[in-house]
Amino acid sequence: MTNTTAPTRTATPFVLWPVLLVSAAVNAIGSFTGLADPFRITAGAIATVALVLLVVHYVRRRRA
Repeated sequence: MTNTTAPTRTATPFVLWPVLLVSAAVNAIGSFTGLADPFRITAGAIATVALVLLVVHYVRRRRA
């Protein structure tokens, strides 16, 4: 018996985790290396969006 209503695994977390890690690293290292503020703010915003999307993905998979 197969369960056809089970959600399939998507590539979303495999894409979002590296985006989160790289953008958070750019944001953190940028303060020590003197990276311009607009780049650090953009990296921080990207990290925040990636984190929110990972949480949303997790919650949706738990409910399904």
